[in-house]
Amino acid sequence: MKHIPGADPELVLLNHYYEELDRIPLADMTRTEINKLLAELGFYKKAQLDDKVPEEFRFSPAKDSPFREPPTTQLPTKTDFSEEPQSKIDPSHKDL
Repeated sequence: MKHIPGADPELVLLNHYYEELDRIPLADMTRTEINKLLAELGFYKKAQLDDKVPEEFRFSPAKDSPFREPPTTQLPTKTDFSEEPQSKIDPSHKDL
């Protein structure tokens, strides 16, 4: 939460790269309505301030967090790269 004096309160939803996904105005909502909204969005609410957040809710409500599961993409194989023989590479090319 970031309090900005004079600004209307709004919930700003970010992805795990801190890119803005949505803004929800809260000025016309009661505390009960805001709590219900957060629950519907998938946020976890601790019963007591000192309670620990269960592991399955650590990155909630972001279901696509890169920290949850290992990436499913595979690295390219040798056959995915150009098989151009060294003799065809331009000898005048120099690395900068």
